[in-house]
Amino acid sequence: MKLSDYISDLLYRYECVIVPEFGGFLTNTKPAIISPYSGTFYPPHKLVTFNNHLKNNDGLLINYIANVDKMPYEYAVNFVKFEVERWKEELKNSDLELDKIGTLSLEGNGSLSFEPQTDVNYLTEAFGLAPFISSEIRRETYIKQAEQLQEKAPVIITEKRKSPDFLKYAAIFAIAASVIGWGGSAIYNARLKSQETSAFKKQKQLEQKIEQATFVVTEALPSINLDVSLERKPYHVIAGAFRYPENAKRKVDELLEKGYKARILGVNPWGLTLVSFDSYDNERDAINNLHNVQNQEDPDAWLLVQDL
Repeated sequence: MKLSDYISDLLYRYECVIVPEFGGFLTNTKPAIISPYSGTFYPPHKLVTFNNHLKNNDGLLINYIANVDKMPYEYAVNFVKFEVERWKEELKNSDLELDKIGTLSLEGNGSLSFEPQTDVNYLTEAFGLAPFISSEIRRETYIKQAEQLQEKAPVIITEKRKSPDFLKYAAIFAIAASVIGWGGSAIYNARLKSQETSAFKKQKQLEQKIEQATFVVTEALPSINLDVSLERKPYHVIAGAFRYPENAKRKVDELLEKGYKARILGVNPWGLTLVSFDSYDNERDAINNLHNVQNQEDPDAWLLVQDL
């Protein structure tokens, strides 16, 4: 396998992969977007960036190579050194293309520029989601127009006819039935309203008695424990990895006296106890403080990106 293959594998699981003496490859999660020009829908993805200031060995890449290829740690170190030298020589003459990662170019001032490979998505949650094109949906609005009648409909006047007597009696009976029905409805509504008023007064009296009552609690109420979640700070500036926990504790005490927010992060997969100078919630602050620590305190400090 090429060195770029190992880096690509790790970028699916880690947000920062450092190549010792060369630079670090980082991933930033981006939301889904729609291109207004082509109508293309792009799923959420991780964008790869490059930082040539991250050169200190954090052990991640070399330990991964040693475990995958079943080789001693020293052999993996030499393999990475050889590949880095080859990369630097290639950059002097042309661009360096790293498969599934991107292209590096050497600028005139000696700095490196990086162009990520966009057809590889390192966001595992978006697995199987591919870009697709959808044409714009156009909805037509229909306006209903009323037709104007040009001519008036003819009006036919019929001769008034005399109504039979039985129709008069039917009309009188209908009016009487309506009056009786209205009177019965009024009596029923008045009785219903009286019942509602009585029920409301009883409910009001009951509420007043409850408000005036005194309640005595004879037993102590149980205590309530609230779990307060800590702020997520996945970026850690590492001061060292110690085989013996007492040495890690001694390092924490030393850094606390110097004003750092040092703490023990835990034990890594190789049984070493990690001690941090401080932890941060965003990558920019972490990298800036890493440079300060490397310049003022410990040039071997390195950055760990991991949720603890």
